[in-house]
Amino acid sequence: MTTPDNAFQDLAGVFSSRDNNVLEIEIIPSSLGSSFLQDGHSVGITKKALVQAFTIARQHFIKHLMPMSEDDLRVEHLKKGLDSTSPPDPVITEIMLLFDCEHLTACNWRKRRLLAAVTHCLNGADPASTIYLLETELTLMASYQCSPLHRHTKSPTLWSHRLWVLSQLFQVRSLSPLALLSLERAELDIVLRAGELHPKNYYAFNYMRQLHLLLANTFTDVPCSTMDLALVTPVLDWCLANPRDISGWMFGKYLLEHVPDQRVRQDAIGRVLRFARDVGWEGESLWTFIDQAIRHFDLEIVVDDVLRHGTEIPSPELPAVV
Repeated sequence: MTTPDNAFQDLAGVFSSRDNNVLEIEIIPSSLGSSFLQDGHSVGITKKALVQAFTIARQHFIKHLMPMSEDDLRVEHLKKGLDSTSPPDPVITEIMLLFDCEHLTACNWRKRRLLAAVTHCLNGADPASTIYLLETELTLMASYQCSPLHRHTKSPTLWSHRLWVLSQLFQVRSLSPLALLSLERAELDIVLRAGELHPKNYYAFNYMRQLHLLLANTFTDVPCSTMDLALVTPVLDWCLANPRDISGWMFGKYLLEHVPDQRVRQDAIGRVLRFARDVGWEGESLWTFIDQAIRHFDLEIVVDDVLRHGTEIPSPELPAVV
C-alpha cells in the first residue's frame, strides 16, 4: 500500500526530472493494481495517491514556502533549495496545482518566484537563466492543459497564469517576427489540444484572444495581420473537425475580424458553407458562425454562390506556416 510520503516522492521525482519537457498526466483507476505508472513523459497516478501527495506537499508549503520573503525568492536561493533532504521548492506547488488547479495561493507563490527572477534580470543579470525559468513554467502549464485532466484544461487560473508568464517573457527576451509567428502558432496548438480534451473550452479560446491583444500591444512594430492570416487555416481545420464546438467557431470569427483581406473572409465562409452543404450539417454552432459572419462581413453573396448556385469561390493563397 502506498504511503503519503511515497506518493509525494513519486510525483516529486517526476516533476524534478522534467527539465523543460511537457508531461502527459492522467488519473488512472485503482483497479490497475498500481498507484503510480510512468513511461517516459507519460505519467499515471490514482486519485487516492494524488490526494496523499497533496497532503504532504501542502505541509511543506505551509512550513517552508509561505514564510519566504521576496529576498528569499531570488533565483540563487531557489536553486539551492532549503536543504538536501527537502524537495525542490517549485515541485511542492507543482504537485499542489496538479491536485487543485484553482489553488490561487500556490499559483501566486509561483508568480512571486518568477517575478523575483525577472526583476533580477532587469537589474542587469544574465537573462539566460530567467528565460529558461519562464519557458519551463510554460511547459509546466502545457503539461496540465494538454493532459486528460478535466479541470486543468479549462482552468481560468492556469490560463491566466500562462498569459502572465508570457508577458514576463516578453520583457526579458526579444523576438523576431518569425519567432513571434512560431510562438503564436505553438500557443494555438496548445489551445486546440485543450479544446479537444474539453469541448466548448471558452477559457482556452479566450486566452488566445488575450494573447492576440498582448502581442499587438507589446510588439507594435510587427504587423499582426500576417500572423492572423497564418492562423486562419489551422483554426478552420479544427472547427470543421469539431463542428459542434461554439467556442472554436467564435474564435474563428474573432480571427477573421482581424484579417484585413475580405477575400480571405470570403474563402473561409465559403469553405464552411461547402462543408455544411456536402455533409448536410444541421448543428447549431456551425450555422451560428455562418449567420454572424456573413452579417458582420456583409458576405451574403457567398451564401448565394455556394448554396443556391453551387459555384466554387476562388481561394486566395495563404502564407505557409513555418
